[in-house]
Amino acid sequence: MIRTARAGDATAVRDVVLAAYERYIAIIGMQPAPMLDDYALRSSAGQVWVTEDDRGIAGVLVLQDGADYFLLDNIAVRPDRQGFGIGRSLLDFAEAEAQRRGWTRIVLYTNALMAENLAIYKARGYDETERRTETGFDRVYMAKTLPAG
Repeated sequence: MIRTARAGDATAVRDVVLAAYERYIAIIGMQPAPMLDDYALRSSAGQVWVTEDDRGIAGVLVLQDGADYFLLDNIAVRPDRQGFGIGRSLLDFAEAEAQRRGWTRIVLYTNALMAENLAIYKARGYDETERRTETGFDRVYMAKTLPAG
């Protein structure tokens, strides 16, 4: 089950994100941007969703309405819970939420050095739209056109 994060979830959300992204520090040479985010603030803005299992919060999703598109800002799954379809469920939810809000396009970005993420999103129908450097991060932007809801 995926639910909106509550105020009391912020620490657990951050812990999931830190665990999920820790391995990328050596790859990109710094903490990935999601490790620096303020999840209490994001949760209070209604931008964070979580999925839980018997061990607590297993996955995190951050979504944001943009001016011109719906942004999938972050998906993170605890390393010990990866491979069980949690990330896939969160991605399905993100796309459905975009459609529910009337968007026909969803956009995401990932670090250019996170090759496995690029492959996952490409396999899910996301096309690369641009590459740019923002706040020191080399990002690959990808987008997917969604069926009209």
